[in-house]
Amino acid sequence: MKRKGILFIVSAPSGSGKTTLCNKLVDSLKGLNRSISMTTRPPRPGERDGIDYIFIEKEEFLKRKKKNEFLEWAKVFDEYYGTPKKYIKHLVTKGQDVVLNIDVQGTMKIRRAKSVNSVCIFVLPPSMSELQGRLRDRSTDTKKEIAKRIRIAKKEVSYLPRYDYVVINNVLDSALENLRSIVIAERCRIERR
Repeated sequence: MKRKGILFIVSAPSGSGKTTLCNKLVDSLKGLNRSISMTTRPPRPGERDGIDYIFIEKEEFLKRKKKNEFLEWAKVFDEYYGTPKKYIKHLVTKGQDVVLNIDVQGTMKIRRAKSVNSVCIFVLPPSMSELQGRLRDRSTDTKKEIAKRIRIAKKEVSYLPRYDYVVINNVLDSALENLRSIVIAERCRIERR
């Protein structure tokens, strides 16, 4: 039986480990593709254009936004992020599943639009103090930026009831196994056939 692909949306507060989890998830399951978002922010050390993100100028992003080329888009920390609509719809139509790592703003836009079959997963850190420690340890943000990220994280957690699943990222391997289980179970649902 042929089925349409599923868009697995993964959201989490900054520093919760969602990018690491999403990368490991894609590496561990066949037929699961990683969506690559576009952003106007500069690359962080080690990030590669076209692999981690598609880095574009703000003017180009706004031109694409005006042409309605994004499944969703958001302005986060004064930078734009967006998911190219054409790429996602192409994969899903072919029966391929896609993992999309985005914030709650983007998730809610996709949910409201109902333009693609999606499953929404929220990744939580074990606690806010653990999250703060993770943000400090990655050494990419100032104290002021960390405080701002924690304030935003508290707001993001309030969206938890609008998601289908929650995964607590306390131990990476356990969190990954929970994510894998969600993908496998969703692929087996009768209504997907």
